[in-house]
Amino acid sequence: MKISILQQNQISESVVDLIVRMMERIPWPARRQAMADVTQTLLNGKVRVAEYVFGWNRATVKLGMHELKTGILCVNDLSARRKPKTEEKHPKMLVDIHRIMDSKSHAQSHLRTPFSYTNMTAAAVRTALLEKGWSAEMVPSVRTLSNILNRQDYRLRRVVKTQVQKKLYRPMRSSKMSNG
Repeated sequence: MKISILQQNQISESVVDLIVRMMERIPWPARRQAMADVTQTLLNGKVRVAEYVFGWNRATVKLGMHELKTGILCVNDLSARRKPKTEEKHPKMLVDIHRIMDSKSHAQSHLRTPFSYTNMTAAAVRTALLEKGWSAEMVPSVRTLSNILNRQDYRLRRVVKTQVQKKLYRPMRSSKMSNG
């Protein structure tokens, strides 16, 4: 069925390749309407054949066909599709996090980076937020708090325990051996 439509309309493989290359150069949303126009003209309006022959998403082609039919352009708001970050949902929590972290953090000794280093863990920040009065449902998990602290340029470092330096045994040279 799919190949028979191409044979009925006398469309060669070189024409199919040309159409695919041309569609890649057309910007959206005009590309969607061009896909729909090619599908209606060459493939008798069959979106599944367009998916098989050209590799286009049939939902995109179908939307383009509706746009051509109605004359109304569909605009996608992709920025509204993402889940808002915790800092955006609770800006007061971010202020409290800064208050907690500023007293416990320090800058790099050479001041080469804007990062603030701290030995306070994300779990400790979570308990501090709970002590400040935030409810357990509103306070994010430890992993999410770690991501928030990294986005705010706090670099979490483990506290390195001081280790006793081992004395290396060096035999003393006697002056008799070196003179002899």
